[in-house]
Amino acid sequence: MLRERAMKIVLVLVGLLFSAAIYPVIGGLLDPAHSDTGDTMMMGLYVALGIFLLIAVRNPSAHRSLIAFAAWSSFAHAVVMSVLGFEIASERVGFLVGSAVLVVIGIALIMLAPGKESEQRAEASAA
Repeated sequence: MLRERAMKIVLVLVGLLFSAAIYPVIGGLLDPAHSDTGDTMMMGLYVALGIFLLIAVRNPSAHRSLIAFAAWSSFAHAVVMSVLGFEIASERVGFLVGSAVLVVIGIALIMLAPGKESEQRAEASAA
């Protein structure tokens, strides 16, 4: 019960954080000449992922693959940001801090993700 509550809290926090990426997306769309189109597109994906994570809060065991995708894509993004952080000295601190945040998010989602047995219990109790 405690693990499920912690999972829901993490899903809400990460979902809201990712959904907040709507602000740079809007800025990039309103002023494309002064924005990085790659960042705008990436943030658009995070907005969508954040919304789906917020939907998953209601029944995390029914959204195991979404939670796994959010975790593993966070790890992948962290690796790319870390490599870029070492290659672009002026962006190093920001990229490495962002990478650390994404790694923490990925670890939290993996550690708290519902197992298959909790999905089967949820289905049995629903029947």
